[in-house]
Amino acid sequence: MTAPSGTLPIRVEQDVVLARQAARQVAVACKLRLIDQTKLVTAASELARNAVIYGGGGTMDWEILESGLRKGVRLVFADQGPGIPDVAQALTDGWSSGSGMGLGLSGSRRLVDEFELESAPGAGTRITITKWT
Repeated sequence: MTAPSGTLPIRVEQDVVLARQAARQVAVACKLRLIDQTKLVTAASELARNAVIYGGGGTMDWEILESGLRKGVRLVFADQGPGIPDVAQALTDGWSSGSGMGLGLSGSRRLVDEFELESAPGAGTRITITKWT
């Protein structure tokens, strides 16, 4: 899994576990500190679960980045689900379109260094997260 980039399908709950494992392996290969590995894996787990539950499945792409002396990991979660009608509301702590606690997207955003969410009704959702060394 130490390839500099790759794609993992996320279709069922078991794939969420595989996404967590892949995120951990890439984070280790990138030499992220243990605390940053844990943050990245936690965010990946939440976003992969969202792709299964709300997006009907999707993919997780990973990439090891280099910028000067820094290295990082970028994960991209994409689905072709119904999309998010109100992104600002979805990023509000405590708001959930399902039965969850409403901390998944906002919590994931806090765990990483860069967070980008692209979504529209009927157009699916694409979330890009990056964690730097």
